[in-house]
Amino acid sequence: MKKFFLSFATFGIMLCILATTFCASLTISTTAIMPAKAEIDLQSKSACLMEYSSGEILFAKNEKEHLPVASMVKMMTILLTLEEIDNGNLTLDTMITTSENASGMGGSQVFIDPYVEYKTDDLLKSVIMASANDASVALAEHMSGSEKTFAIKMNNRAKELGMNDTNYVNCTGLPAPEQYSCAYDSAILLKEVSSHDLYHKYSTIWMDELLHPSGRKTELVNTNRLIRYYEGCDGGKTGSTNEAGCCLSASAKRNDMRLVSVIVGAANSQTRFNECSALFNYGFANFESRSLVDNTTSCQTLPVTKGKVAEVDVYAKENFAVVLKKGEKGGYEVTYALPSNIKAPTKAGDAVGKAIVSKDGVVVKEVELVVKENLEKLSYKNCIDKIVAGW
Repeated sequence: MKKFFLSFATFGIMLCILATTFCASLTISTTAIMPAKAEIDLQSKSACLMEYSSGEILFAKNEKEHLPVASMVKMMTILLTLEEIDNGNLTLDTMITTSENASGMGGSQVFIDPYVEYKTDDLLKSVIMASANDASVALAEHMSGSEKTFAIKMNNRAKELGMNDTNYVNCTGLPAPEQYSCAYDSAILLKEVSSHDLYHKYSTIWMDELLHPSGRKTELVNTNRLIRYYEGCDGGKTGSTNEAGCCLSASAKRNDMRLVSVIVGAANSQTRFNECSALFNYGFANFESRSLVDNTTSCQTLPVTKGKVAEVDVYAKENFAVVLKKGEKGGYEVTYALPSNIKAPTKAGDAVGKAIVSKDGVVVKEVELVVKENLEKLSYKNCIDKIVAGW
């Protein structure tokens, strides 16, 4: 019996040793698989690096922490203005009458006069280039009647974009207790803003001027220095308050890859530019974008039954690309689910099939395939004409 207990005790000790060794091995394994943050040392409170086409995060540091982001809030003001223009509710030539409230905003401003008219073009340029609080409020009041009502619209749009860690109180980013966002949401927002060609008309200008109705001029200098000093940078938004520190979201494109880089809570202005550049450098050096589905090239030609034309080209409704570490194969495959023919009538834009993107046998994306032209049905007269022509 004594020997039994000794053996049992020995067995227990061995189990403890094995368990300790197993746990240690787990710890070592987990530590070895380090995210990108181990490769970049940032001092700022929060950061995020996103690949534009896929939305994949290449680097993150406290990316969803609720923080004030200062004037980066204005990216939503810019987006809503661009969308109003796209929807035909506003044009660049629309004259906007300013209020005393807008002209008296203070902070970053272009010193607009109250109770006079400015073109939308001039106000939008002033917000994008010079981060003008007064121009931002003038746009908000024109689109929604008041800044408070406009903030509701801002929050609704944020939810639509999946910005779940953002709450807007004003359209400028001036300090407000209940206003916050995060690096991840700021990346989503700049990604959406960057999809508008009109935005880049202003975001790439280094210096310009605003001509006021009175004849005086205000010099505009782009607050985002990276558009001048970082290769490929063509947009972004700075922000700076005592509460938020120095912030920056920027977008840069090299070859076929665009990156969105966000820094929140840097100690000073130079640090935000340096660290934003460091994120870009990391992304461009280590990753590449690979297009898997291209909507500009026909993926297949199909015969048309009972139509005026004999065949039609089929296209993807949208592009789809993935981001990979350089040298990585990825394991992606694209297959097409299409009928043997297309029956007329079919309208341009109608879905006729889908492109299926798989990775290692698992479906990761389905893209609709469409025709880009109307396929009219063959009439009785058309049939007779074809018979006569072929006789």
